Amino acid sequence: MKTKITLLFSLVFAFSVQAQEMKFEGAKALEIRQKTTCNTLEEGKPVYGMWEGRIWSRVQGEKDRLLFKVVGINVRQCDCVEDPIRGKGFRSVGREIMMYLDPVTNEILDKWENPWTGETVDVVHVANDPVSMRSYAYEKDEDGKVSAKTSFRKYGDVAVTSYEIPLFYNNPLSGDYQKYVGGTYHAMEIFNTYYKAEELTNSNIKDLSQSNISWSRISQWLPWMEMGSRPGWIVANATGESILNKDGIWDRLEVILNDRYPIYFNPPEKDDKRPNETSWTVFKKFLADKGEVTEEGKKE
Repeated sequence: MKTKITLLFSLVFAFSVQAQEMKFEGAKALEIRQKTTCNTLEEGKPVYGMWEGRIWSRVQGEKDRLLFKVVGINVRQCDCVEDPIRGKGFRSVGREIMMYLDPVTNEILDKWENPWTGETVDVVHVANDPVSMRSYAYEKDEDGKVSAKTSFRKYGDVAVTSYEIPLFYNNPLSGDYQKYVGGTYHAMEIFNTYYKAEELTNSNIKDLSQSNISWSRISQWLPWMEMGSRPGWIVANATGESILNKDGIWDRLEVILNDRYPIYFNPPEKDDKRPNETSWTVFKKFLADKGEVTEEGKKE
């Protein structure tokens, strides 16, 4: 048994160091970051990121359930600036939707029967406007020292960026005493994106022809599911692509945008300064529109 375990660990270690780790600083790092964010070095050029996947439940002591299929699109553009001290910089501004679909029929769900409570609830699809970078990314810091850094794993001709983003913050639907009684939102987003390495690192190539993504999310129940404090999690897993050609928007998404969200064909203005929306803030407004709570989140 000891020999088998040692061999297993050796194989895991070997697999984990196959990639060539590519690291960059300064102007080149900023250029690569802009390409991975906006698919282009051209200011104001819209990029369309699309994905499809599944959402599962995870509850201790019971089998995982396939709750929904999903399909979504993010449309964004980059605003480029130049500061006399910090050098070049950019910021992306965008908005996105994601629709919850019946896992069998693939039809859009506007009502959902909760299998744990037996209640039928309204489905509040993701329609977050805006979803933008909170601040500009610059080549240098406020003292003029090079600060921009980035890296990716290179497998042959393929460049892979990989990020885990832990989220832990006060739930926008909570009250003033969450430090004492709980009410924080806890989740993790996982992104792995794949590019042609030459396109990513060659400054003469302005646009990326390939940008494929895998996205996973582990989080608490969605607010519209009305699960309250019931134990459990949801696990989302999706794949997709980002493109610069508006004509390449997936047919299913084009129909959804035309029927429900035509404004999401285009990104917000480059100077958009509105605070970002999340599923929680949008749901809070949904409850206010229904008259169930006020804008401050208090029951009527």
